[in-house]
Amino acid sequence: MDQLKQKPVVIYQDNFLLVLNKPPNWIVNRAQTTKGQRTVQDWIEENFSRLCGGTNLKLFRSGIVHRLDKDTSGILLIAKTKKTFENLQAQFKKRQVKKEYRALVHGILPLSDKITAPVGRLPWARKKFGVLPGGREAETEFKLMGVFEKDGEKFSLVQVFPKTGRTHQIRVHFRYLGYPLVADFTYGGRKRARNDQKWCPRIFLHAQKIGFFHPQSGKWQECEVELPKDLKDVLEVLEPIANNIS
Repeated sequence: MDQLKQKPVVIYQDNFLLVLNKPPNWIVNRAQTTKGQRTVQDWIEENFSRLCGGTNLKLFRSGIVHRLDKDTSGILLIAKTKKTFENLQAQFKKRQVKKEYRALVHGILPLSDKITAPVGRLPWARKKFGVLPGGREAETEFKLMGVFEKDGEKFSLVQVFPKTGRTHQIRVHFRYLGYPLVADFTYGGRKRARNDQKWCPRIFLHAQKIGFFHPQSGKWQECEVELPKDLKDVLEVLEPIANNIS
């Protein structure tokens, strides 16, 4: 299916929140720079305005608690009430929300490790971020899931557990280690990303799982979505060398 024709899918909802599976190529928040492009925020307001309090919804970003990059697919939490929005925001701030991603990177990573390096906006390229002295504290844990090969080059499939939520954090941290994400034009280099895109249609990054305390009941809740077809197809063109590494 054409990615542009896909729409967000509700994987869970109740009177307090929605959990969406965002397809790639969807921008999350509306902005001056997104005119003419479909956003998750537009979609929420078109489909859930009554459930979420009508025009009051717009007072708190249409209930969008956190963001994903345009090309990143996966789970998004959406609050239906202002109280839920504030509760979930507080959980993110206290680092109580547990997030898990899948990523494919260049090279062979260690079995598991933690990246702790400050992330900030690059003064010489304001649309990009990097590891900078004086940047905001950022921490990313990861675990190696498998090693693959294509045309003589090795790749690592990893579980990624960001402990903080800085913009482009996962992409920046793996680039900092020297293992850029596959098909990442911004941080992997244009030439390498163009070669990647011959067999990987977009950046290989998927928000697979999230855990949080339900704002109403206080009970721990987890939601998970499988790897989408476009990224499953990418793994099919690679030759596995080692899988299910422990």
